[in-house]
Amino acid sequence: MSFFENTRKPVGLGGKIMVSMMNLGHAPVATWGLEFLHLSPEARVLDCGCGGGANMKRLLKKCPHGIVKGIDYSPVSVEKTKKVNEAAIAEGHCAVLQGSVADMSFADDWFDVVTAFETVYFWPNLPECFQEVYRVLKPGGTFLICNESNGDTNKDEKWTDIIGGMTIYKGTELKTYLEQAGFRDIQIHKTKSWLCVTGSKQKV
Repeated sequence: MSFFENTRKPVGLGGKIMVSMMNLGHAPVATWGLEFLHLSPEARVLDCGCGGGANMKRLLKKCPHGIVKGIDYSPVSVEKTKKVNEAAIAEGHCAVLQGSVADMSFADDWFDVVTAFETVYFWPNLPECFQEVYRVLKPGGTFLICNESNGDTNKDEKWTDIIGGMTIYKGTELKTYLEQAGFRDIQIHKTKSWLCVTGSKQKV
């Protein structure tokens, strides 16, 4: 397995190095993406594919009286995320679980916000995963997707050639999948290479 395969599922020493690199390297795009997210101080947030845990730490700062949970199928990512957010976990504001976004153990209609930073490239059966996100969101809740690759540059093919199982989506493609899952009020934000997409669960 090449070192860059650890972007898909970090394992072993290479995975530990990769999640630390993710925490640093993804900071600019994550900070940009969070500008499109409005969080109350008491929000309940789920970060899917939490990687090295840096984005959960950012989310905790934005909702100091809320709860931020993370899920990742990589034991290396879960371990790193727990270390990065150790204090918040001890205070009961944070929890990290190992598992797949395709089949989550969370209750229906529980989260105000679900985030996915640099991760939907690797989700199996995207429509089913989006339906699972829709299930755990409260009516009126928001799903935010933030990617460093928007599908419009020549660099994208380089990464899909290096990393097995990676699919880079255009904003319009994600919009279609989100609509199929039931999301509405979908907004697409782009820079030259970055992409942020938000969608809302309809209120009853």
